[in-house]
Amino acid sequence: MAHIHMTRSQFHHDDLTLSYLDTGGEGQPLIALHALWMEAATYTRLVAALSPEWRVIAMDQRGHGYSDHALSYTRKDYIGDVAALVEHLQVDKAVLLGNSLGGVNAYQFAAWHPERVKALIIEDIGAAPDADASFVLAWEGIFPSREALEEHIGQRLAPYLLDSFRSTPNGWRLAFEPREMLESQAQLNGDHWADWLATRCPALLVRGKESRITTQDHCEQMAARRPNTRLVTLDGGHVVHQDNPSGFADIVREFLHEL
Repeated sequence: MAHIHMTRSQFHHDDLTLSYLDTGGEGQPLIALHALWMEAATYTRLVAALSPEWRVIAMDQRGHGYSDHALSYTRKDYIGDVAALVEHLQVDKAVLLGNSLGGVNAYQFAAWHPERVKALIIEDIGAAPDADASFVLAWEGIFPSREALEEHIGQRLAPYLLDSFRSTPNGWRLAFEPREMLESQAQLNGDHWADWLATRCPALLVRGKESRITTQDHCEQMAARRPNTRLVTLDGGHVVHQDNPSGFADIVREFLHEL
């Protein structure tokens, strides 16, 4: 698949400088929102599958990637950042795609700003998340080598964090602050059914068959209770677009083609 160049740009909101990757071009806008600990670069492979019909804009959300660290990580903060990005891009309506944290941000943004959302693609997150992220505190600090950091995180999770590895004069660290991720997760946990059910735009809900974060039963309820929603379960875990890139790209392309 051809590599599509994405340009890194930034905008300002809430006294923060927020960074994003953008394919540019004349395609229809699709805003991609990554999971906790991850960053915009996670969507570069998907971009090639959607170009040039879709202009993909992937944001480093507050506290992640090349965006500034923030003083707070409430639901209102994250949704406000998405609203500021939409304003900055001057797009009338966009498709929102989000994984995990990004998925809740996508459907909550749609609930609060329905006129700005054409469709939703929600990747492996429920309507009532309840996860314990306290284990990330062990990842704090600077490590002597890239290998040491990778080993410390462990082979199950390290592949999802490679984009977030940063070299410093003193060693290797993560782009995010684990304590801030803990705060983000605490604010993310809760009952968001009302926001999930608030909109009727077309929605694709993608679940990873091996996910430890969602259950098939919960995702089936989400699809049954919200009109205009299609559930697809694919091989893969919580980060379906990375575990099963071709399967994810195919189903997303098919959904977008039907809009």
